Amino acid sequence: MSGHSKWSTIKRKKGALDAKRSKIFSKLIKEITVAVKEGGPDPDGNPRLRLAIANAKGVSMPKDNIERAINKGKDKNSANFSEVTYEGYLPHGIAVYVETTTDNTQRTVSNVRAIFNKYNGNLGTNGSLSFLFDRKGVFVIPQGDIDAEEFEMELIDAGAEDIELEDGYFNVTTSMEDFGNMMKKLEDLGIEPETAELQRIPHETKTLSDEDAEKTMKVIDLFEDDDDVQKVWHNLELTEEQMEKLG
Repeated sequence: MSGHSKWSTIKRKKGALDAKRSKIFSKLIKEITVAVKEGGPDPDGNPRLRLAIANAKGVSMPKDNIERAINKGKDKNSANFSEVTYEGYLPHGIAVYVETTTDNTQRTVSNVRAIFNKYNGNLGTNGSLSFLFDRKGVFVIPQGDIDAEEFEMELIDAGAEDIELEDGYFNVTTSMEDFGNMMKKLEDLGIEPETAELQRIPHETKTLSDEDAEKTMKVIDLFEDDDDVQKVWHNLELTEEQMEKLG
């Protein structure tokens, strides 16, 4: 359920992770493979790969899986992937931003368009939703024995725009430009985030009735279940009750 508003995007939902673990693994394996092809197999010299490996470890991906993904990226005969985004609207004015990594763009656009069409949505042109979303860095960091006050000062120094401490986790938001600075700051402090990613955060969100929200999230799930889709962002704001029901 990627891409709720800022406060629910970064909210940790325990259970949902295990339910889609195999899908999460396959998407992270693809991200590792692409990162290797783009910047080489050494994580020390490849920030994108370093981040992908950190996120894989954050969901307990076995080391063997990570190594196989790296080796696949090094294989010159393995498939080359393109990163393509699709933007459109679902009923009730819900904006949807679909990020894909694919070795067959015709297949991917056909699948994405079919979902929009089947559920009375509209696939728009690239850039049509750029005014609705900001790209932000979002980090989820276990507190452990970290001193909150001192740590928050360090994060602010690295460009943190917003810091929330909830249920033993720091939820940290940065601008896209400060994403790399925050990653470096955490590395310098010897702290590994549970997740770190660039998210598309909507400027404004919409709320729907329970029935319409459930229908919309089922369509979001269909996008996310496509093997070529990496992330789906949207501007539907779910209430706590709706999140519990869908979780």
